[in-house]
Amino acid sequence: MQYFFCLLLLMAVYSKSHSTRCEKGCDCHEELKLTTCANALFTQLPNHIPPYTEHLDLSVNLLTFIPKSSFQMERKLRVLLIKDNNISAVADGAFTQLEFLQKLDLSCNRISSLSESFSLGLNALRELQLSHNHLHTLDSRSFMHLDGLQRLNLTGNVIHNIQVRSFGSMSTLRQLHLEGNHLVSLNNGVFSMLKSLEVLNLQGNQINKTQEGVFTPMTSLALLNLAHNQMSTIYFKTFLSIHTYSTHILLEGNPWNCNCDLQKVFHKLRSVQRLFLDDYYNLSCNAPTELANYRLMDVDTELCIAEVVIVLIITVTVVITVLGAIVMAERKRKKKKRGKHWTEQGNLSDSDH
Repeated sequence: MQYFFCLLLLMAVYSKSHSTRCEKGCDCHEELKLTTCANALFTQLPNHIPPYTEHLDLSVNLLTFIPKSSFQMERKLRVLLIKDNNISAVADGAFTQLEFLQKLDLSCNRISSLSESFSLGLNALRELQLSHNHLHTLDSRSFMHLDGLQRLNLTGNVIHNIQVRSFGSMSTLRQLHLEGNHLVSLNNGVFSMLKSLEVLNLQGNQINKTQEGVFTPMTSLALLNLAHNQMSTIYFKTFLSIHTYSTHILLEGNPWNCNCDLQKVFHKLRSVQRLFLDDYYNLSCNAPTELANYRLMDVDTELCIAEVVIVLIITVTVVITVLGAIVMAERKRKKKKRGKHWTEQGNLSDSDH
């Protein structure tokens, strides 16, 4: 009987040590609920992660694929870092068991697309890092279950298209980073439902067109960064549609076509008390050629004056030309009349009567 009891005790101790043991290549800290497996040269996910782990770091490894239900034994995870690997695909339902996960970092990988079930099980997620991957388009179905997300980082991908309502489930999103992508235009409906968004960073894209109501849904927007795009002109109503208490707008590094219309738009925007053009004094002209590299603030008061002068010159020239034509026609008529015989002139007078 005593032998049997000792056997059970040994089995219990072994079972506990087995369940809490640390995978080779990892550092485990039970008191911190932290398991770090960074730089361990893993080509597959480790098999033994201590059940107390809430923070798991798998950064800087050689992982290429995240299979379905990969973390079904790590349900307590709150932070999962898998950045700086070679991951090219994530299976449907890879994170379905992580009901407490608050931060997921998949940045600096090779992910080119997200499956429809990518976000399944991630209802508690607050931060998603997908920067510096190979994503080229965004689909609303990939983010369907991220209704608690507050920060989404998509910096440094090759995104050229965002489908309407791609962020439709993210009513609590506060920060959206899309800098360094290949976006060309912003269409109405792209940012619908983002009523809580405070920061929208679109710096370093190729945006040259924005529809009038594209920013309207974002009623909490505090910072709009459109610097270093391909915008040559802007429209007053596009930014007037931002109905917030205070919004700071960055527009530096765009190839502005400095003309009277642009000057009028900026003059009106600067008069709107809730809009702040923080880098207005750094805006420079790209066209016309004679104004290239001049600061907009140095020439804006002269743009409309110059256009008025040009219009006046053209108008005067046209008037002079018309008057000259009338005078010449009158002289020709009189000359022709003097050159006729008196009998022809009399007949001409009779016909006039």
